[in-house]
Amino acid sequence: MKKAGAPYLLFLGDVQDELSIKGCTGVTIWRPEKAHAQIRLEGGTQDLGLPNMAPAEAAAAGCQTMLVGVANAGGFVPEAWVPTIIAALEAGLDVMAGMHKRMADIPEIAAAAAANGRTLFDVRQPSQDFKVGKGYKRAGKRVLTVGTDCSLGKMFTSLALEKEMLAQGLKATFRATGQSGIFIVGEGVAVDGVVADFIAGSVEWLCPENEPDHWDVVEGQGSLFHPSFAGVSLGLLHGAQPDALIMCHEPGRPHMRGIPGRALPSLEECIEANERAAHLTNPAARVVGISVNTSAMAEDEALAYLEETGRRLGMPCCDSIRTGVGPVVEELAKI
Repeated sequence: MKKAGAPYLLFLGDVQDELSIKGCTGVTIWRPEKAHAQIRLEGGTQDLGLPNMAPAEAAAAGCQTMLVGVANAGGFVPEAWVPTIIAALEAGLDVMAGMHKRMADIPEIAAAAAANGRTLFDVRQPSQDFKVGKGYKRAGKRVLTVGTDCSLGKMFTSLALEKEMLAQGLKATFRATGQSGIFIVGEGVAVDGVVADFIAGSVEWLCPENEPDHWDVVEGQGSLFHPSFAGVSLGLLHGAQPDALIMCHEPGRPHMRGIPGRALPSLEECIEANERAAHLTNPAARVVGISVNTSAMAEDEALAYLEETGRRLGMPCCDSIRTGVGPVVEELAKI
């Protein structure tokens, strides 16, 4: 199957929320060699510091694909984006997106792709069928990132874990379960695009039996405590059959993302609930570390929070960007 070619022209659209461009941000941080230029629409406030290029300019500069690495509620393609997507296809670029709405189902985009011999990559739609999950014990080790909310660092933590595990001589493979992770590594399963009955089975397929000392680092999604996304989170817990869980958290959030008035759970409450749910397919599953997104905190405040939280919970507490995840990986190495 053809894969999207790099480097990319990163489409930031007209969004004003930093979290909404996490697909583009992830590529820029974790695969910078793929991030060649960006394109923004009127009204957009986000900027990754890359050269601004129109599609034809980007194609002339060597870009092969325009990445629509933008997320919005509902995963739709706004009408204001369509002319730029068509312009990219006409300039000779393929287009890759992770929306629930398939670009191939938008007549004018599909027609432009066909007329110009370009490929549309709708990565949020599975390209194969899955079986239902069975929960049978399988060889290999798996660590799953979970969280108190969505969009707070589960993907970044997972990628940081893989990098540090490899650096420490462990066998590890990042397993992408969302469109942003797929943008970065080029493969995976966007589990929120899988029919509910098959979510656990899709994760079993993504993380099959492996060598006894090999770790699959499974990217988490959503939160058991988020009314919108708890179903996907539960399917991941059951399908991953994790030996270890890493709890992700961002202090200071006033409410669950997108739900004003609903407070985040405590770390203790979230740890207990995730361990209990994971025990259905792996009775030995346990949280072995905390990953905190301290990006909104000053250095002294962040380090004090990490130290206090780790002491209170009795496990390593890190920030995957600010401090690295070395102590968490040391705990994984003991399993």
